Amino acid sequence: MFAKPAQTVAFLSAVLFVGTLEAATYIHAGRLVDVNAAEVLEAQTIIVEEDRIAGIEPRYVAPGAGDELIDLSDATVMPGWIDMHVHIASEQSPRRQVEAFTKDPADFAFRSVAYAERTLMVGFTTVRDLGTGHSLAQSLRDAIAEGWVVGPRIFTAGKSIATTGGHADSSNGRNRALAKDPGPIDGVINSVTDAYKGVRARYKEKSDLIKITATGGVLSQARSGQNPQFTVAEIEAIVTAARDYGFKVAAHAHGTEGMKRAVLGGVDSIEHGTYMSDEVMRLMKRRGTYYVPTIVAGRFVAEKAQVPGYFSELVRPKAAAIGPLIQATFARAYKAGVPIAFGTDTGVSPHGDNWKEFLYMVEAGMPAMEAIVSATVSAADLLGQTAELGSIEPGKLADIIATDGNPLTDTQAFGRVHFVMKGGAVFKRP
Repeated sequence: MFAKPAQTVAFLSAVLFVGTLEAATYIHAGRLVDVNAAEVLEAQTIIVEEDRIAGIEPRYVAPGAGDELIDLSDATVMPGWIDMHVHIASEQSPRRQVEAFTKDPADFAFRSVAYAERTLMVGFTTVRDLGTGHSLAQSLRDAIAEGWVVGPRIFTAGKSIATTGGHADSSNGRNRALAKDPGPIDGVINSVTDAYKGVRARYKEKSDLIKITATGGVLSQARSGQNPQFTVAEIEAIVTAARDYGFKVAAHAHGTEGMKRAVLGGVDSIEHGTYMSDEVMRLMKRRGTYYVPTIVAGRFVAEKAQVPGYFSELVRPKAAAIGPLIQATFARAYKAGVPIAFGTDTGVSPHGDNWKEFLYMVEAGMPAMEAIVSATVSAADLLGQTAELGSIEPGKLADIIATDGNPLTDTQAFGRVHFVMKGGAVFKRP
């Protein structure tokens, strides 16, 4: 029987140089980013046993007989990054609308394998997938966990929940012969009762969380990119039902009113937040609602809106108007003290470019250290995975990455990840 590719990588990482699956791995970290204290520690040794961090020593410690040494003494070492907003099975292109009719789910599934590997190799060991149909993200999540595919750890919302005609109503843009009237099973609701069924359908399809589209969106084939699309009562029902299943709720939102309703309804995060008002910022701070900015996607769609034919004529003006505003909104939200978790909306922008979000966050006024914290400690908190992820501490999963250079002084180093360990298995070496 042939070994699964990811299993082979993990096996070789554990035994190729040391000859035993019980061997420990010693990592000599020249600069170790302590994300809890927001400081850099010099000359540290991280000890990894199986898939966990066993200890950290404040000096270089020689490995024992049979143990492996990974020398990162010239690198900056930190926890694996967490991207809280991706679409792991798709990628924007001028052909996207046509491909919805000409490609099968299996075609997108095979593409997602490449997207997943690309994401892991640039340093993102965990992602939150916010809207993928046909259970593709669930299947990819499981294939990665079982070792068939190389990629990040995935938490997925499955099919986003929309209202009729709203962003994430998959029948938008279809002619009458092809359009149907989707319901809660398809992720489209129009009442409090529908809300419960919509959430329970996501549970049935083995999702990990819920995503709603609280306002119009940029890339959907619908006129408005910002109008409110749920009542507060519907959002409250979604959140209440979600809690029954241990789900958190993320809300796509561009417009102010829809954003306000989502926060009042009890969602855990606002995604994009383009027209976020001071009132909404105060509400988010008071309620502890996270903001996931997705600046890189905003810049990408703004750029492509200038290319004739890249977007449909319905999408193009929305992309041109909304895209350029997100970075400025992020700057205001950061200054106002809104809780921020790192997220990119990758899949709109190309997979593998996730790291560029760091550049734009720093450009907008957030110090590089705080940007790293947003992609580790804060992201793990929003994900509900603080006990397992988000920092390099004994007992946590050994998700460890390293950059060539110091991103705290040179932001381009965010794009030079040359070491990736996920769950104790090495997938990329200098």
